[in-house]
Amino acid sequence: MQTSSAAKTKLLVLIVAAGLLGGCATSGNPKDPVEGFNRAMFAFNEGLDKVIIKPVATGYDAVLPAPVQTGVTNFFGNIADLFIGINNVLQGKVAAGFGDFGRVAINTTVGILGVIDVATDVGLEKHEEDFGQTFGRWGAGSGAYIVLPLFGSRDVRDTAGLVLDVAADPVANHGHVPTRNTALALRLVNDRANLLPADKVIEEASLDKYSYVRDAYLQRRRSLIYDGNAPRELELDSDLPEQHPVVAIKESPAHAEAAMTAPVIVAQQNPAQAE
Repeated sequence: MQTSSAAKTKLLVLIVAAGLLGGCATSGNPKDPVEGFNRAMFAFNEGLDKVIIKPVATGYDAVLPAPVQTGVTNFFGNIADLFIGINNVLQGKVAAGFGDFGRVAINTTVGILGVIDVATDVGLEKHEEDFGQTFGRWGAGSGAYIVLPLFGSRDVRDTAGLVLDVAADPVANHGHVPTRNTALALRLVNDRANLLPADKVIEEASLDKYSYVRDAYLQRRRSLIYDGNAPRELELDSDLPEQHPVVAIKESPAHAEAAMTAPVIVAQQNPAQAE
């Protein structure tokens, strides 16, 4: 019998293959050669968000006090910090990685299993790293943009990173199935609730939401890989998507499965505030 991680890995591989082989409509954008497939998946994700995820998140936001929601966000963020640290070390940013491990140690103990973010208060900055960024720092090209069912915006490199993110995620791989499913649902709804204020901004800012999300995603991922200092020649590359300085995709490191909504947009944040 396949493990949960193995099944998810196989599913992601099949989805990517289907997208790359089946996406016939193109836009002339070399970063989005399978636009037909991507738009179909984008519409599916948007529909799922509109019918199920957003209404649940709206109710959650209305019922739970803000301090409780903050505690939930901090708890899952503390789990993510462990893998953020691992990715920082793999990228050669050892000092930042040990800072992330320090965050986990302080927040898990003094912060009561991460519910209270004590580490930020004592000056340990929160970072935003994942395996997709690590592959980028190692020199792997981004590949084609692709929209995955449930998982949303990715490129080929980030899809490979997503496989590792999911495989390493202790929440998604918890052995007790009812606990795992409850935690995944809670994380998803909490993440979506945190993004509710940005919905109106996106709707008002874009004539073609799909293109807007795609361009913002690619811009943000490039920025994250270079820690906000992408080489100038990349910024001026005519093949890259149009710049969108105000809005960016929310990517939750080591929270791949929590992003089971349409590509989710938030106002541009400092990485220390994120993920």
